[in-house]
Amino acid sequence: MGAATNVVDNKEARLPREVKDALQSMASEWDDVVDSKALQVIPLKGAMTNEVFQIKWPTRGDNVSQKVLVRIYGEGVDVFFDREDEIRTFEFLSKHGQGPRLLRRFRNGRIEEFIRARTLSASDLRDPAISALIATRLREFHELDMPGPKKVWLWDRLRKWLKAAKRLSPLEEAKAFCLESLEEEISILEKKLSARHQRIGFCHNDLQYGNIMFDEGTKSVTIIDYEYASYNPVAFDIANHLCEMAADYHTETPHVMDYSKYPGLEERLRFLRVYLNSSGKKPRDSEVQQLLQDVEKYTLASHLTWGVWGIISVILAISTIPKSFDDNACTWCQ
Repeated sequence: MGAATNVVDNKEARLPREVKDALQSMASEWDDVVDSKALQVIPLKGAMTNEVFQIKWPTRGDNVSQKVLVRIYGEGVDVFFDREDEIRTFEFLSKHGQGPRLLRRFRNGRIEEFIRARTLSASDLRDPAISALIATRLREFHELDMPGPKKVWLWDRLRKWLKAAKRLSPLEEAKAFCLESLEEEISILEKKLSARHQRIGFCHNDLQYGNIMFDEGTKSVTIIDYEYASYNPVAFDIANHLCEMAADYHTETPHVMDYSKYPGLEERLRFLRVYLNSSGKKPRDSEVQQLLQDVEKYTLASHLTWGVWGIISVILAISTIPKSFDDNACTWCQ
């Protein structure tokens, strides 16, 4: 649940002096920038764990401005992920053509290449052509050979988050959310879902529409924002993406999922066939059916993961999801 969308022009937006100095220093090295100090700051709405800004400068030629992206890290997110791990992942992926380039780092953030593409909307995920591009790109992502141990992180991460939720929740809320019983739920799910036939790959783990960019010219997609990326069963990553089709984070109730928008069986099968076929070899029907079964089971793990995430976010006020998230408290224990 993480990327920025919907550009809102706001020239009064303030950046820390350290960041402005880094931006001006960088822009002064570009020959086409008229004035390195004449930067325009445009906040990007929709980021849930960072502040994100588009920065642009006027240039001498063809009315094209120089643009970069500034990401200022949110506070308290270390309960969810290790920022240094995320930066290493970002640097590795940018070197392998999987995302924007890292331009500069500063104390609590970084400056990234600005991708000249648009962020997807909720409805874009249902477009068959765009969905096919996502399936193909996701398969490429899963096959990345990342440095470090190739172990499944899902269950350890869930337990870590649950431990944090228990520690941070007032007793009454912990009881309402049935936190004491979730440890057993996690163990049951792990035992049920950890089958030998499953393929483990490098997963994004947060493939919502705001974390996917679409280039209208080249008809290509780019997956961005890797805070939660790690090795996991690929079925979990696909399950999470399909669940995100029920979400729209740009409504008055961004925390409410509309499961009438969850893809039907044919749409799910189409996505899985494109995903498997992108390896260059036509998948057997049994392969497609096996992956479908795995994905549907991992939907449970996806719901549990973001449910615990939501509890922690509300307590720490990290996310832009409103406090009313907890109005419907404990749907998993009713």
